Amino acid sequence: MSISVADGLEPWRWEEDQWREIVGRARAGRSLKPTHWPNGARCAVALSFDADHETIPLRDNDESPMRISQGQYGNRQGIPRIRKLLETHSIPATFFYPAVSALLHPDEVRGIAQDGNEIGIHSWIHEKNTDLPYENERELSLRAADTLTGLTGVRPVGMRTASWDFSVNTLRIIREMGLLYDSSLMADDEPYEIIADGEPTGIVELPPEWIRDDAVYFNMLRFSALRPYTAPSAVEEIFRAEFDGAWEEGGLFLLTMHPHVIGHRSRMPLLARLVEHMKQKGGCWFATHAQVAAWCRDQAVPPL
Repeated sequence: MSISVADGLEPWRWEEDQWREIVGRARAGRSLKPTHWPNGARCAVALSFDADHETIPLRDNDESPMRISQGQYGNRQGIPRIRKLLETHSIPATFFYPAVSALLHPDEVRGIAQDGNEIGIHSWIHEKNTDLPYENERELSLRAADTLTGLTGVRPVGMRTASWDFSVNTLRIIREMGLLYDSSLMADDEPYEIIADGEPTGIVELPPEWIRDDAVYFNMLRFSALRPYTAPSAVEEIFRAEFDGAWEEGGLFLLTMHPHVIGHRSRMPLLARLVEHMKQKGGCWFATHAQVAAWCRDQAVPPL
């Protein structure tokens, strides 16, 4: 029988089996950092864009045309600039779409897929998984996967939960969906296998981190204390340091961005300079999340 925090006891009153169960629901297992990357590359680079667009205010039951327009900026300006950058450098990326965002902009999704990029699952309407019972979270995840499949003709193989809100039921749903990978948990810098209750799941985790996310540095929310406080040059310095560390260790550099955030005139140049720095450094394998996860799975010994 599963024990829940909602049982009402203060954490200091929990029995050992209770806190061990909580910790063990989605645990980092063996490292899946490969001994080598394709074509002798020293470092894997996985760029990703969470195309939330209008879904965050919709999720928040916020009908403000102003807030919704901020999301539409990602479609009108952010995505074209990002696609141009990827095309200029001939590199792929992974775009995680809430299904509602994809339905609002179907031609965008099709075009990105036709460019050779991956489309991944990113919720239905950017819902908060930890607020949902299992049945609702599962139904929304399946509906989102079906929607993206219908738009692109390709079944998604990976998920990133909205706001990295990974509920106590999310891993069960990912396994039921037969997905290759998740990109929501943060137990390592390198890919690893997720274990559940001490048992390997065969699911590859490609760990993100708030440090490598544009939104934490640039977000702005009116009527709150949330204000941009970091200059683009400082964000570039942080991202570059994270990449340089991955390159030195021969590991994975995974970067999370949002079209309505990174896509502004003052911010896209930092991404362009970062990509140029990576190429000048040399030895980088630019790949989608699915390609990285498949490579790590196939190189694992014993195999997943």
